[in-house]
Amino acid sequence: MDKPVKTSWWQAHRPTARRLAQLYSALLHNACIRGFIDGKIYTGSAKYACVPGLNCYSCPGAVGSCPLGSIQNALASAGHRAGWYVLGILLLFGVILGRTICGWLCPLGLIQELLHRIPTPKLKKSPVTRALSWLKYVILAVFVIAVPLWYGLRYQIPLPAFCKYICPAGTFEGAMGHLANPANASYYGMLGLLFTRKFVFMLAIGLACVFCYRSFCRFICPLGAIYGLFSRFSVIGVKADAGRCNRCGACVRHCGMDVRRVGDRECIHCGKCMDVCSQGAISIRAGNVTLRAPETGRAGDAPQKRRRPGRILWGAALAVLCFALVWFNFLDPAVRNDGKQEQPAAAAEPAAAGEPDLRTAPAETEAPAEAGYGSGAPVGHAVGQQLEDFTLECYDGTEFRLADAHGRITFINLWATYCTPCIHELPYFSELYAAHPDDIAMIAVHSKLVTADPAAFLAGKDYAMPFATDADGAVNDIVGGTGALPQTVVLNRKGKVIYNQVGSVTPEVLEALYGEAEKQSQERNETAGQ
Repeated sequence: MDKPVKTSWWQAHRPTARRLAQLYSALLHNACIRGFIDGKIYTGSAKYACVPGLNCYSCPGAVGSCPLGSIQNALASAGHRAGWYVLGILLLFGVILGRTICGWLCPLGLIQELLHRIPTPKLKKSPVTRALSWLKYVILAVFVIAVPLWYGLRYQIPLPAFCKYICPAGTFEGAMGHLANPANASYYGMLGLLFTRKFVFMLAIGLACVFCYRSFCRFICPLGAIYGLFSRFSVIGVKADAGRCNRCGACVRHCGMDVRRVGDRECIHCGKCMDVCSQGAISIRAGNVTLRAPETGRAGDAPQKRRRPGRILWGAALAVLCFALVWFNFLDPAVRNDGKQEQPAAAAEPAAAGEPDLRTAPAETEAPAEAGYGSGAPVGHAVGQQLEDFTLECYDGTEFRLADAHGRITFINLWATYCTPCIHELPYFSELYAAHPDDIAMIAVHSKLVTADPAAFLAGKDYAMPFATDADGAVNDIVGGTGALPQTVVLNRKGKVIYNQVGSVTPEVLEALYGEAEKQSQERNETAGQ
């Protein structure tokens, strides 16, 4: 009797090539490790590019845009421009890779599979799960296409409905990724019912993935629905040799997805079916090129060896990853100057949601006015400090220089065309500015990340204040922006910061801020007259 072959722990538990590819892709999608440390969103030029998998744009480490978020913003801007880039990149991903992206490259797919490894009783697929697999197409049609397109054309408001109301990646990677950082402690005051609902929904999806294999992919994910449309055309994927197949159905029975045949719209091309096919009829191919061959074949066949990527391929992949890590954390101009601006001290208690935090910084010794204007307070963006001077060219051809606003109460609003709360609050700033045109200096600054022409977006809208684009990100750095929008900064007549927070404001909040700045000015005048 042959003795059983002993295997080491590593041989029994070493990750498969697919698992390594998933880990590699997740790290490459989120190569800006510095974002997790600083609690900021990466806003470099790479952010304009769509990544293939579902990875939240707002994740602190994300270096690219999520294709779902991009297509929703493109549809919301349909009245101003056509989203040819997003459409083209999705067609490119779909035709070349299809749902191979789901099985090998999607970070959220990896999270789901790791959750499913938790030892619990598992729910098997059935006619019910196969019927539920059509739900993701309904979600695609309603939340990704119809709602953003309707709000964009009817109300001129960007509403990425899937990202806002459903996406668990946005909650886990984006919201939780930022809230976990102590530097963002003030964000807790912005949380409301919408976040609570999404958080509960995220937990429900995570729990479902523990008991049911890749529940989000199978029943909810619109990106998987899009890639599934290319199942018959994708170049790379699992292919079955009809001449060798004996129709035993083992591949379908052992698949965790709701497939009816190898390579259909539900197949994520993971290749697990290759291990249970006794005929060696299944392989992973790119056209006529076999990327991974089956280990077994029919009786009498010569044994086939699994083709593994060579050392050159793995070496090239590691070189790309190392370059990405170095670039996005140290060399990229978007992150190279991070940290030069002094960060505001974390609030001991965040302001209640919807209420302005009017607390001022502790008294400090004023320094000479290095910038040549203002209060002489230390330069910085924290409450009690003085912003560094900047100049912006406005859309109407005028010029806004911060130093020229000295003596007036100044409001700086950071916004973007793709930010729904930003669009909602712009009329509030306009009304305040129109009510005090001689007493207020105001500028609405669009993010340097431009997905729609801001000037064209504003055409026909009667806003009183001037608008400009932060083309090089300088203003964002000066005011201590993290990439989260909207953000409002208020300076008193001396140029000191009295308010600097991320989050939506109301007309009442803006009036309260104006009143607080006016009150400080009156108190100083009374003190000076005594």
